[in-house]
Amino acid sequence: MADTRSAGDKAAARNKAQAQFAASERRDAAVWEIINAERAAFDARTAKLRALRLAKEEADRIAAANAPKPEAPAKPRSRRAAQAKKP
Repeated sequence: MADTRSAGDKAAARNKAQAQFAASERRDAAVWEIINAERAAFDARTAKLRALRLAKEEADRIAAANAPKPEAPAKPRSRRAAQAKKP
């Protein structure tokens, strides 16, 4: 089977295919730019929230270290101990 298309038809078909491929590549590149921008925004937000969390934890640790220790309530003596000391 011999190819009966002319050289002009072959070139036109090749150019059309290359144009579609180039358009697909441009769309892919645009999608990757959007994905990378979203990742960068997410990473920035994560870093900000992590810094805030660490600062809060440090402030809580300092506050806990400086806070007076609560006094333990006096334990009531058991009746057995009180009765054993009476005699």
